[in-house]
Amino acid sequence: MTRSTETDYRRCLLFNAGLMPYVDALLWQRSLLQERIHQASLDDVLILLEHPPVYTWGQGSNPEFLKDLDQSKFDVHRVERGGEVTYHCPGQVVGYPILNLQYYRKDLHWYLRQLEEVLIRVLAVYGLTGDRLPGFTGVWLEGRKVAAIGIKVSRWITMHGFAFNVCPDMSGFKQIIPCGIADKPVASLAEWIPGITCEEVRVNIAQSFSEVFGVELIESI
Repeated sequence: MTRSTETDYRRCLLFNAGLMPYVDALLWQRSLLQERIHQASLDDVLILLEHPPVYTWGQGSNPEFLKDLDQSKFDVHRVERGGEVTYHCPGQVVGYPILNLQYYRKDLHWYLRQLEEVLIRVLAVYGLTGDRLPGFTGVWLEGRKVAAIGIKVSRWITMHGFAFNVCPDMSGFKQIIPCGIADKPVASLAEWIPGITCEEVRVNIAQSFSEVFGVELIESI
């Protein structure tokens, strides 16, 4: 599933953006996507960051999955990605790849499986076995969901991406039915590896992303 020959490698700009408000990251993604719609030869981008507490729900999401969430008390955004409602907060590494799939494979199912593979390989670094569940998107660890994925693709250029629970305060998930899956609990990597940090996991995500997509990551400021 990976691109293995060195001549196939594309440049991909890596931005380690720290803690960023959700709206700022959303506008940044939209800008990057529009630039690449108008100039397809631009380098790909991978943004890794964390968000202050925020709930997002995708197109076509079922409002029932918000449960009794008081939207006047929380930061809530309905956005153009696929998938149901999810929660972001510090301690969760969020990845936003802006990739032109015309240079990879014009297949959204393939792309989703590749994103899952990135995080499954990260778990393997820690001796943990990440799983896929048939009919669902994301990554599970011992039956509990540790990574959610939701994407948007315009003219084969991607935005949105994945959220990997490293060491967040998980209490925010109690306000919703995460990803619309009531019978499968969410978890964080810290439950298996106490003391793990987002900083070390970011390094492993970047390495795994480079391997899976066959890109040369260029660290950018």
